[in-house]
Amino acid sequence: MSRAWGYSTCVFPGLRVLKEGLTGNKGWKPHWRDPQPKSEYDVIIIGGGGHGLATAHYLASQHGITNVAVLEKGYIGGGNVGRNTTIVRANYGLPGNSEFYSHSLKLWEGLEEDLNYNVMHSQRGIINLFNSDGARDAAARRGNQMISQGDDAVLMDNAAVRKMIPYLNFDQTRFPIYGGLYHPRGGTARHDAVAWGFARAADQRGVDLIQQCEVTGIDIVDGKVCGVQTTRGPIRAKKIGMAAAGRSSQVAAMAGMRLPIESHVLQAFVTEGLKPCIDTVITYPMGHFYISQSDKGGLVFGGALDYYSSYAARGNLPMAEHVIENAMTLMPMITKARVLRSWGGIMDMSFDGSPIIDKTHIDGLYLNCGWCYGGFKATPGSGHVFAHLIATDRPHKAAAAHRLDRFRTGRGIMDEEATGSQHNLH
Repeated sequence: MSRAWGYSTCVFPGLRVLKEGLTGNKGWKPHWRDPQPKSEYDVIIIGGGGHGLATAHYLASQHGITNVAVLEKGYIGGGNVGRNTTIVRANYGLPGNSEFYSHSLKLWEGLEEDLNYNVMHSQRGIINLFNSDGARDAAARRGNQMISQGDDAVLMDNAAVRKMIPYLNFDQTRFPIYGGLYHPRGGTARHDAVAWGFARAADQRGVDLIQQCEVTGIDIVDGKVCGVQTTRGPIRAKKIGMAAAGRSSQVAAMAGMRLPIESHVLQAFVTEGLKPCIDTVITYPMGHFYISQSDKGGLVFGGALDYYSSYAARGNLPMAEHVIENAMTLMPMITKARVLRSWGGIMDMSFDGSPIIDKTHIDGLYLNCGWCYGGFKATPGSGHVFAHLIATDRPHKAAAAHRLDRFRTGRGIMDEEATGSQHNLH
């Protein structure tokens, strides 16, 4: 179990860090190259976020495929991988999702050694509160599913939660806290460090990270991909993987595909730095609110979607008000904390609340999208199984349920919250 303030693999020796600190930090060099795009690659990954970078890393490290380009229209780490609340967990209760996130969490636990980079993975635990008898029963079922999958779960009553986090408002008139489902191996990681670690590792194995290179078209001949058109010229490729998160619908449209997803904004907020006061991750499902404290002391929290389709990486004031109301209801002690900033991530919401990792009907074109609220925590798992799919043309067993055709056939549809195929409820 690694903690951000504990020991971890470190990319630089301590003496080097000390020396640079004393000499104005003028000796650091870029962590990855800035190459010109080649005319042809074996594999092109569209999207330089966490999932795209992780896919490139595992293609190179696990499958020996190094003639790979990651095409990013902006800069590495500038999309959803840098616009989230940094939570890592494997407390999913539905077969299919449970296996996948368990697989991803195991990769998280060895990620710093794998990348030789401190991603500040901190297994500080996560507790999901429940506020009714029915919610307690649902938490018990979820916990049993987690345990049967080989993960950890502890069902806690009101007294146990009070002992662990006594500063909550337990006697809310509308939603009194009955207890919580505790997941000790859950926690957080530093989102930008995750992007940088995967980028550095992929680059060191020969992967080209091409920034400021927007894909404007996908070339298809006789039902097979042969390359892409970009703002930096055409690039040929034998295989193409789409990992564009909230922009997945737009990228897929270049190949004539219409995906069963919608893009929505999810806001997040951070306060001024405070003394340590929250040493775990707390979620409040009745308010759809979640909060943790960063290593710099800021309280990082978020809520539900802004319920309109949008590609804007910003939110609106009504949802900000709603989220902060939930914060005050659950945790009155932070009333006077000042919110420093907020941001929005573009969420690709599938209609059953679960991701899509599959081959498309076009030969050589692969799809990775529909992550809903699970994108950041899925980063290593998504890259690992997507690389396996691209390299072998076979789905990884941990992602076998995430087929695209489930929306057409009705077989294998997953519904994590049992609320029906309505994206606004996921």
